Amino acid sequence: MTPVSADALPPYTYVPGRAPHPLREPDGHSYGEAEEPVDAPVVDRPDDSPRFLRGTRLFDAGFYWEAHEAWESLWLAAGRTSPLAAFLKGLIKLAAAGVKVREGVPSGVKRHARRAAELFEEAAEAFDGSPVLGLDPRELAARAEQIAQSPPTCEHADSAPRVVFDFTLQQR
Repeated sequence: MTPVSADALPPYTYVPGRAPHPLREPDGHSYGEAEEPVDAPVVDRPDDSPRFLRGTRLFDAGFYWEAHEAWESLWLAAGRTSPLAAFLKGLIKLAAAGVKVREGVPSGVKRHARRAAELFEEAAEAFDGSPVLGLDPRELAARAEQIAQSPPTCEHADSAPRVVFDFTLQQR
């Protein structure tokens, strides 16, 4: 399969059991691609982090597994336990909830969304309610809690990207 460029969206989104694993299977959309090392993003400069911006673009387009992967390297670079890492982990959990929606696993949606809400609240407290990477952690916490209370569904059992949340992350 042809490697996916940093600007292009993948030809499919990974939903377990419905498409080749992007990294582990030869037919995967990102098989054999080496991930470039990244620095932790700067809290008040989201535009300086192409990987963060790519994750938000992927998330907003319904590529939840791929968004999770984009943000995971940033979470690791942020030290896994810092306030910024908590915020990034919240995004990762929110993306995981999107994957669970696509899989049709409401209990997984609830579990990941609740954890995302907790992590966003933790980040909101650590940053005194200020935006983190251009996003409002309290607003994200409320949205994640809403998802946990009333998980969305997706009736399409394929690997085409499908937006399952009623909000976007990209700044308008």
